[in-house]
Amino acid sequence: MNHSPSKHILWMLAFCLTLSVASPTSAKAQATTTSASTIQTAPAAAPASSAGAAAPKTTTKAAGATPTSQEIAAAKASGKVWVNTESRVYHKSGRWYGKTKSGKFMTEAEAKAAGYKEAQR
Repeated sequence: MNHSPSKHILWMLAFCLTLSVASPTSAKAQATTTSASTIQTAPAAAPASSAGAAAPKTTTKAAGATPTSQEIAAAKASGKVWVNTESRVYHKSGRWYGKTKSGKFMTEAEAKAAGYKEAQR
């Protein structure tokens, strides 16, 4: 059997790197969830500051947050496509519909007029 110490070290290093890459993602998701719950509870706690609390929520959506399943269903029902603003490709349906990191819903005609191309798959 080939159990050299260097292979064990490499495997342990790969495992540690996998954990370190996964940790910031989950921490970011927790921070987003915490800030979203703070935004939702802030207007009820202090009505005078509701205008200030609504602004970060709008900024989050504009920054490219992925839509909820209700928003995706409503867009499909109205015949809209999902435009990936980074790759300049739009999706009519499929696994990437409403799921890419940055994008927005629009009609197919608007997407074509803006220069977006239809996804190949």
